[in-house]
Amino acid sequence: MSILATVEPEHPQGPVLALDGQIGLTDLDRLRRLLAGIGGAPRATVSLAGLQRLDCAAAWLLLAEQERLRQAGTELVIASVPPHALPLIEAVRANLDGAEAKPHRPLSPAMLLDRIGRRVADAGAFLRDLLQYLGLFAARLSNALRRPRSFHLTALVHHCEEVGLRAVPIVALMAFLIGVVLAFQGATQLRPFGAEIFVVELIAISILRELGILLTAIIVAGRTASAFTAAIGSMKMREEIDAMRTLRIDPADALVLPRLVALVITLPILGLVADVSGLIGGALMSWAELGISPAMFRTRLIEGTDPIHVVVGLVKAPVFALIIGIVGCRAGMQVGNSAESLGRMTSSAVVTAIFAVIVTDALFSILFAQVGL
Repeated sequence: MSILATVEPEHPQGPVLALDGQIGLTDLDRLRRLLAGIGGAPRATVSLAGLQRLDCAAAWLLLAEQERLRQAGTELVIASVPPHALPLIEAVRANLDGAEAKPHRPLSPAMLLDRIGRRVADAGAFLRDLLQYLGLFAARLSNALRRPRSFHLTALVHHCEEVGLRAVPIVALMAFLIGVVLAFQGATQLRPFGAEIFVVELIAISILRELGILLTAIIVAGRTASAFTAAIGSMKMREEIDAMRTLRIDPADALVLPRLVALVITLPILGLVADVSGLIGGALMSWAELGISPAMFRTRLIEGTDPIHVVVGLVKAPVFALIIGIVGCRAGMQVGNSAESLGRMTSSAVVTAIFAVIVTDALFSILFAQVGL
């Protein structure tokens, strides 16, 4: 046993337990029995003057027993702490104090206003950061247009493949199924009124104007915003971004600009793919459920659908692309030095990008309704 203990039960200031030697994990049971033996008196003392080594578990036990004896009516004093053990005891004491449950306080109007104010301030700071990244993108794009040789064309092609080409199967499948569902539900709802033929207009307007580009943007937000955050965040964790700055390579030029340009190029194309796939799915389900042949579907589509619906849908695509890219790149730059931070920012980027896309789509709907489109 590495712990050496001397007990003075008849000391004028109460029982004194003098601990010498080394106290480790294997000595906790004996230390607990010794501390229990000096309890019962109004005051007791533990002297650590001869202590050679103290580990975290023993420090925690000393402080935990001090609190237990205090509640039992015994004031336990830890005295003569050597300099090498004092920082450990203070650190453990601070963590024990922070772990204590805070008393529940009723939510007062002042506290409620304080919380609301802090949330509003955080939201304002977040929007300011997004605007800063938007301005950074505009500035770097302007420089690239003036000096094309400085633009990372290889990175752009790579990101176009990752963001656009690899997303085509899932986007096409999603839009095809949405078209099938719209045709089936439209046929079910319109058949009692004898208006099954109008299911073509229902499918066309819904997909071309709203659902095609909106669901595509949501899929891209979940797929691409997380990828941007993970890639840039991993580079930041490994200090590769600091190394780029040391080599006089601007991270905004090398990492942010190609990703945003790739999104702006590919998202409208993905929107067109979703529109075509959705219309194909709706046409097949209309043929199977309502007997509307593909030729009749095409005729009704051309005659009854205004091309402005396609324009309204695709106008949103570059805006959605900028939102998704900026949110993902900003989250990647905010990653700290831990894996926990990377995971938290990746999840936050996905949720924020999807929420921002939906809110922006609602604002577009209000705008187009006001201007009569």
